[in-house]
Amino acid sequence: MALKVLSALDIARTQFYHFKAIIITSMGLFTDAYDLFSIPLIMLFIGRIYYEKHEYRSPHVVVSIMVAIAVLGTIIGQLVFGRLGDLVGRRHVYGITLMIMVLSSIGCGFSICTTRGCVLVSLRLFKFIMGFGVGEDYPLLATIMSENANKRTRGSFIVAVFSMQGFGILVASVVPMVVCVNF
Repeated sequence: MALKVLSALDIARTQFYHFKAIIITSMGLFTDAYDLFSIPLIMLFIGRIYYEKHEYRSPHVVVSIMVAIAVLGTIIGQLVFGRLGDLVGRRHVYGITLMIMVLSSIGCGFSICTTRGCVLVSLRLFKFIMGFGVGEDYPLLATIMSENANKRTRGSFIVAVFSMQGFGILVASVVPMVVCVNF
């Protein structure tokens, strides 16, 4: 039975459903890249507010720890959610992950305190949780896209999805510049 379904998918024509899947999975990787690559620029703002003794710059070790926390979360998220997606179902797990990412992004936005330590601890916690959610996207989005594409277009669809990561990095750089110029 499963082979018949896969054979039918391999010879299916490209339909609106395929483009909908590309858009949904592309937005997932776009937001992942934005979330992961925006933290060094955010640390510039934190340095401007909380590090007056260090010439208003966050020390490199603080920035490195913040980036490492998010990447550690992605590694753990890939291991946990990759397996969970196989056991429970990818779409169900993807919905859970989106909620984790949304709530942790809101938490990152509200990581404002009166002391530097409080800001850094809360931001590290929410960046780890966000990284945990982002870690799910990489294995599951590629799998979801490859499962829903036919044999002829599978490669180009996956390239289209993963190209959005570059746009996410670009927007993660542009948004702080626009904020700095306007404020």
